[in-house]
Amino acid sequence: MPLRFRRKRIFFVFFLFLSIIYLINQQIEYSVDTNDNEVIRREEKHVSSSTPPIHGKLVEILGRKAQKIDWHDYAAIARDNARTGLGEGGAGVEPSTQERNSGAFQQLYRENGFHAFISENISVHRSIKDIRHPDCKKKLYLAELPSVSIIIPVRNEHLTTLLRSIYSILNRTPPKLLTEIILVDDASVKANLKSPLDNHIANLTKVRIIRLQKREGLIRTRLAGAREAKGDVLIFFDSHIEVNINWLPPLIEPIALDYKTSVCPLIDVIKWETFAYVTQDEGARGAFDWQMYYKRLPLLPGTAEKPTEPFDDPVMAGGLFAISKIWFWELGGYDEGLDVWGGEQYEMSFKIWQCGGRLVDAPCSRVGHIYRQFNPHGGLDFGDYLSRNHKRVAVVWMDEYAEYIYKRNSRIRHVDPGDIKKQVALREKLQCKSFKWFMENVAFDLPQYYPPVPLPAYAEGEIRSTAADLCIDTKHAGERGTFGLDDCVKDQQGRSGEQNFELSWRQDIRPKGREVCFDVPSRGKRTPVVLFNCHGMRGNQHFVYNPNNFHILHVATSFCLDCDVSSKMIFMDECEVEKKTQQWKFSSYNDTLILKDLQKFF
Repeated sequence: MPLRFRRKRIFFVFFLFLSIIYLINQQIEYSVDTNDNEVIRREEKHVSSSTPPIHGKLVEILGRKAQKIDWHDYAAIARDNARTGLGEGGAGVEPSTQERNSGAFQQLYRENGFHAFISENISVHRSIKDIRHPDCKKKLYLAELPSVSIIIPVRNEHLTTLLRSIYSILNRTPPKLLTEIILVDDASVKANLKSPLDNHIANLTKVRIIRLQKREGLIRTRLAGAREAKGDVLIFFDSHIEVNINWLPPLIEPIALDYKTSVCPLIDVIKWETFAYVTQDEGARGAFDWQMYYKRLPLLPGTAEKPTEPFDDPVMAGGLFAISKIWFWELGGYDEGLDVWGGEQYEMSFKIWQCGGRLVDAPCSRVGHIYRQFNPHGGLDFGDYLSRNHKRVAVVWMDEYAEYIYKRNSRIRHVDPGDIKKQVALREKLQCKSFKWFMENVAFDLPQYYPPVPLPAYAEGEIRSTAADLCIDTKHAGERGTFGLDDCVKDQQGRSGEQNFELSWRQDIRPKGREVCFDVPSRGKRTPVVLFNCHGMRGNQHFVYNPNNFHILHVATSFCLDCDVSSKMIFMDECEVEKKTQQWKFSSYNDTLILKDLQKFF
């Protein structure tokens, strides 16, 4: 064969080889996930030159291919499943009557706001039940994920609940992703949080403690930890939590894909009474009302059809979330002018959204949290710091909508927010959007559930029993408190009590001016009525009034409010039209609104 033909053939083969390599490189940017039949496509916006890498080779990796893997630690899951003993599997522990009445039990309850005595009897390594949606068990996540620093503020925390928080993280977190757990002690005075804690964590190479010389409060304590963090992603936790199975990859993958996305886990409940780990629900969207109470919005249509996918969240609950370290500091961190706690979840949520970021909840990342029965720690000597915090957030971020806050709480209007020049300058520097944009594009359905201008109540005033000629009196009880009948305040001059109620436009019954509502937690004869934080979602708190037969109907159970005249107890029972103990009179009611209910429910 002539030389020139052999050269042409060699050139042709070489050209064909390069073409094949090129096509393979193009194809490798697509990876088929055979477990859930997803096609993972490289998105240029995630690897653009304007996006800082939050993990050394992440941009390069995403540019080549988006490989996903199963991050479950099946050996650790098997070890958990094999554990036996008190509290294992997240089971609750009921104290005996003798234990409950002991001085040690009561003392630990007063110190912590939960039954810490029970915590002493549960292993700090205890297992918990996997309560994720079943599809979460099949989900794959990026093989390359950023490293994390977990920041836990500590203020007089009970030692075993703190240790259980630490070990749950160490036992259920991929070691290659966990850079460190940073405990930031906010000048605790408990002896167990000094040398005993130091000695315990001395052999835990990924756990370290920072001790503040004076009490700073939750917000500045978190900032102190963030300044020391070495990981690519900051995760803020409370000191009384337990993480669930495979919690971390779903929490940080959205951040790996876009560093301006911040992520919250679904928060489960560790019951303060028994330490039972139970699900709260399958998620809701965070919000607020115009008194600056944290509230929740229902999931949007379509979210239920994608139970493993992150969904947009207008406002974080506050205690538990993950954020890129770069993005956190671009946003200026927390506002250091916020004192103690309160308002920081609004400030962080608003500026994430308004300044070009996104906040989501990750349903496959679940973390249990103890909701204390009461806060045993109190605040610093800063006066009404909560009103000042809310004023600061309103002035800096809420624009003209701040007026609705002031109308609900006139005290806030006159509070001095302190020096806000730094925060205003940050907003201008980042060219953040208006609060009107936030309300129209992110929290667009919030006014439907929490209208800026209060709507009229269905009924209000005292609720008097016609059978007993006594009034319902909640006596300023707190959440989960029970209550009954007492002499009517109007009948006895100088008598005190809490007898001024409203059947609100949300169709819940609440002491006027408070955020606790009548709640029916179960169905059955003589079911008690308790007070519970108002959630505005009807359900257990949905009541309607019929002024024709004076019944107060609980919609979910179709039972009526009833009472026992001799014991003065109130409860729910099957409705009986002529039964006198089921007849109640409000001081006044709105005929127009009540008429709509009569047509719908009676």
